[in-house]
Amino acid sequence: MKFGNVELDNNVFLAPMAGVTDLPYRLICRGMNCGMVYTEMVSAKGLYYHDQKTEELLRIEEAEKPVAIQIFGSDPEIMARAAYQLNDRENLILDINMGCPTPKITKNGDGSALMRNPKLAGEVIAAVVRESVKPVTVKIRKGWDEDNINAVEMAKVIEANGGEVVTIHGRTREQFYTGKADWDIIKAAKEAVSIPVIGNGDVFSIEDAIRLLDYTKCDGIMIGRGAQGNPWIFNRVDHYMKTGEVLTEPTLKERIDMIIKHLNLVIEIKGEYIAIREMRKHISWYMKGFPKTAQLRNEINHMNSRGAMEELLLDYYHSTIKI
Repeated sequence: MKFGNVELDNNVFLAPMAGVTDLPYRLICRGMNCGMVYTEMVSAKGLYYHDQKTEELLRIEEAEKPVAIQIFGSDPEIMARAAYQLNDRENLILDINMGCPTPKITKNGDGSALMRNPKLAGEVIAAVVRESVKPVTVKIRKGWDEDNINAVEMAKVIEANGGEVVTIHGRTREQFYTGKADWDIIKAAKEAVSIPVIGNGDVFSIEDAIRLLDYTKCDGIMIGRGAQGNPWIFNRVDHYMKTGEVLTEPTLKERIDMIIKHLNLVIEIKGEYIAIREMRKHISWYMKGFPKTAQLRNEINHMNSRGAMEELLLDYYHSTIKI
């Protein structure tokens, strides 16, 4: 995928997800041939006030590149200042979040709340473009609710104010992550603007990815929940698009090996105490669909050490393959 002076190896990307797309998981997904990874969203105000937790979100390692840093905020000048502060970072692009639906974000006018004010959204984009030496992209939703669907209008605003790519999640803010993603709105936006459009929503398989590309003619795919516990999806989609061959789903052994690799990465970066607790949700996602996982999750939630967690996973594997 190409835009401006950027050329990426493939067009299948990891969506930014708070509490999920941290450094360890980005490294995992890049190792699985993800075309580009996105950080968890970073507060422009946190950057402005030099918040330490914000700084931790910005850590980038060579092995995960190319990386997009995603920022959020609704004050044009603070967003511009954040963009300027990030100019010396190692991210390839700078993405603006105009799609987050959570109340703690939207109540301040940030995230998807900006879709209710296209004029202010345009001012934010223009201010960021003015100060950023990196290509600026924007992630939006279908609209605020079913009575306020304006993704096509917003895509035009993004293009007019210097945004180089628009990513569209085919759900309204009101939907959050429920219901079916509307791919028609992605198709309509693609037909309305000349900048690349990335489609997002309801991609959980190779078949979903191909249908999204074929139907909308979008330039790239962004995968969020479909990548939770499933980093293989990036390599499987990219491999199919390049060769027509369907790689097999990962085996139980491959899943457990990946969990242990992921666990060790989180321990290396964040320490064992945090890693054990953060990995609980990831293990639940990795093991979805296998037998007796409810019992496994219950036991995992009481683990307090790497050794105990690894031993339980290996015991689960050996007992399961005998079934």
